[in-house]
Amino acid sequence: MKTCYREIAAYTTRDGSEIRELMHPGVHGNRQQSLAEAIVQPGQQTLWHRHRRSEELYHVTRGAGVMMLASETLSIAVGDTVLIPPGTAHCVIATGSEALHLLCCCSPAYDHDDTELL
Repeated sequence: MKTCYREIAAYTTRDGSEIRELMHPGVHGNRQQSLAEAIVQPGQQTLWHRHRRSEELYHVTRGAGVMMLASETLSIAVGDTVLIPPGTAHCVIATGSEALHLLCCCSPAYDHDDTELL
């Protein structure tokens, strides 16, 4: 299975980020994880939230920001990867002059019903 970025429509998730599902079981037939690109515009912040079941990996591909991870505050930039364990409250702020782009890998796959806004 192959997907093409320019053919994937973006949508807004519960946390307020713009998402493109690059590979998701509900659409593409993979089974145990999902891969998406999240975009947070300069000066914007996602809502505090957590996922009860999913472990997430965020990998920064463009821009810079701050990752709030429970009680930790982490500066993030291109090339950084952050682990978000299941149940961990988090949000991200785009602090640079350009949009913050993150690859988001979730296992099990992202599910709106697994997102709890805080």
